[in-house]
Amino acid sequence: MTSEVYTLTVNGNDYQVVDGHSSESLLWVLRERLELSGSKNACEEGECGSCTVLLDGEIVCSCLVLAASAVGREITTIEGLGSEDEISDVQKAFVDAGAVQCGFCTPGLLVAIDQLLNSNPDPDDLTVREAISGNLCRCTGYGRILEAVRIASNNRTAQNEEEKSK
Repeated sequence: MTSEVYTLTVNGNDYQVVDGHSSESLLWVLRERLELSGSKNACEEGECGSCTVLLDGEIVCSCLVLAASAVGREITTIEGLGSEDEISDVQKAFVDAGAVQCGFCTPGLLVAIDQLLNSNPDPDDLTVREAISGNLCRCTGYGRILEAVRIASNNRTAQNEEEKSK
């Protein structure tokens, strides 16, 4: 197998992948080559959502995407939601609602919920359940996850109203 060198844009930063192989999944490259270990590897079949990332703003299971096919595209991982200094509003809502238990599904859920709230700032529970239907959680029963979405949604709405009144 021949090795390749290519560049991936992840969370707004360019990363050179050296000694890459065309058969490597995006998940593997993110975790093992770029040391961005937030996305989790569970099923490797695109069924659990623990490896959810955004590829050009669309939700994908990174275990099913060849890394080389992501060249020239924008990849957003869980590490790209917050900043070095502050966690994102959705991450904070998960903490506030106690929505994190074992934490294995959490990165994928956070990416999916952030994407949902960016496109629909006030989703009802059915919309949320549909948006996260590709993300399996075996610990929470989803009640606290839904509460976290309500908290994040309310906080974003309040922040938007505050900014409009200025």
